Amino acid sequence: MPNPYLPCWEYIPDGEPRVFGDRVYVYGSHDNAGSDKFCDYVLKCWSAPVNDLNNWVCHGDIFRTKATRDYPADTPWADESCYLYAPDVVEKDGKYYLYAYIINSRGCVAVSDKPEGPFKLLSQYEYTISDEICCNGWFIDPGVLVDDDGRTYIYCGFERSFMAEVDSSNMYRILDDTCIEHIIPIKEDPEHGFTDQDSLFFEACSPRKIGDTYYLIYSPKRGSRLAYATSDKPTGPFTYRGYIVDNGVDYPGGNDHGSVANINGQWYIFYHRMTNNTIMSRRACVERIEILPDGTIPPVEMTSLGFEKSLDPYRITDAEIACVLKGGAMVTEKNVFERVVTGITDGSVMGYKYYDFGDDFGSKTMEFSVNVNGMGCDSVLHILIDGEDGEEIGSVRIGRNGGVLDTVVKAVTGRHSVFFKVTTDYADDWTGEPFKNRCLFELKSFVFMK
Repeated sequence: MPNPYLPCWEYIPDGEPRVFGDRVYVYGSHDNAGSDKFCDYVLKCWSAPVNDLNNWVCHGDIFRTKATRDYPADTPWADESCYLYAPDVVEKDGKYYLYAYIINSRGCVAVSDKPEGPFKLLSQYEYTISDEICCNGWFIDPGVLVDDDGRTYIYCGFERSFMAEVDSSNMYRILDDTCIEHIIPIKEDPEHGFTDQDSLFFEACSPRKIGDTYYLIYSPKRGSRLAYATSDKPTGPFTYRGYIVDNGVDYPGGNDHGSVANINGQWYIFYHRMTNNTIMSRRACVERIEILPDGTIPPVEMTSLGFEKSLDPYRITDAEIACVLKGGAMVTEKNVFERVVTGITDGSVMGYKYYDFGDDFGSKTMEFSVNVNGMGCDSVLHILIDGEDGEEIGSVRIGRNGGVLDTVVKAVTGRHSVFFKVTTDYADDWTGEPFKNRCLFELKSFVFMK
C-alpha cells in the first residue's frame, strides 16, 4: 500500500506499531477530517499479515472515554473534555495491555486476551510519584517496554520526560522510587549530545529494545521530526543519535509521533502527516529504514511509497498520496469518497516519489492524462521528473472547466520521482499581474500510458 497505507478516509495519528505473532498491529488515536481538535474519544486498531502488507483490517474502536452509538464509555470518571491521545499496547504473559493517555484526566490501563481487543478497563494508574512529574496522573504519551527479564518500564512526557518501572505483577502500579526525570534533556546538555532544537525533548516517547541497545523514539522541539536516542540500559542515560523522518520537509508539517518495527526482516518507521490545512487532521504513513551496525538510523525522506518499493505510473494515481506539497497546495477531504489536492496557486508544486517506468518500450513518447476540477482559471501543469527543477517531459493546459485532460509527453525509463509545477498568466484586471493566491484548479488523479 502507498502512503497513507490505511484507507484514505481513515485518520490515525500517533500510530504505535507492534508485531504480535504473524500480524502487525497499529494502535492509534483518532482524528477527523478538517477538525479543530486533536483526536476524539476513541482509540483504534488496524492490523495486517506480516506477509501481506496490502491487506489491512480495521478492528474498530478498542477503547473509549465517551459512549458511542454501540457501546458505553470504558472510563466512568472521564467527562466531555477527556479525549484519548497516543496509546501503546504490550504483551505480558499472554495478555495484552493497553496504556491510555486521557487528556484532562488520570490515565489508565486496559487488558485483553487478544492483541486487537476489545480491551477492558483494568485500573487507573497507581503511583506515589509527584503529580507535577506525571501531570496529575495523565502519564502523557505512554510508551511501554517489557524487557527480556520480564521487568516493565513506562516512558512519558510533554515538554519534560520521565520513566519509571511498572509492577509487572499487575501492570498498572508504578513502583516507588523508580522514577527518573529528564531521560531526554529539555535544555542543552553537551556532555550527552543534546545541544539544539533537533535533540531536546518535546513529547511522544516510544521505547524499543533492538539487540542489546535501548532506543527511545520521540518528538524533539523541532516538532515535525521523529528523533531517537540510545542507551545500554532501559533506565538510561540516553544519548541523542539523530532524527529518522521529518514530516515538514516540502510539506505542510506539524507534530509527529510514531515508532519503528521490524516486519519480515525489514525495518520501518511509522509516523503521520497532515491534511485539510490543519495540524489536527493526520493520517498514518510509513517508510523503510535501515539500522546500521553502529546502531544509527540514517534519516529517510517522506515518500508516496508506504510499503511499496516502487509505484506503477501506468496505474491511476490518486492525487492525495503526494509527498511534496508547496506553494499553498494541500490535501483536503470533500467527503468519504473524494479527496483532492486543492489550494493550487501560481508556483505550487506537487511531488510523488517514486515510480518505476520500466524498460525501453520502443517509443519516444507516451500519453499522460490528468483529472482536475476547474476553478474558472486557465493555467499550465508542467510535468517534471526527478525534482521540481528536474527535466520537463511535457505539460498540459488546465482550462476553466477542468475535466479529464490529455497530452503527449516524453517517454522515460527506470525509476523517477514525478513533480508537477503550476504556472498561470491569468491576470488581475486591475494590476495585470498573475493571480498569486487564487486556487487555479483541484488535482484529483493522473496516469501515464504507453
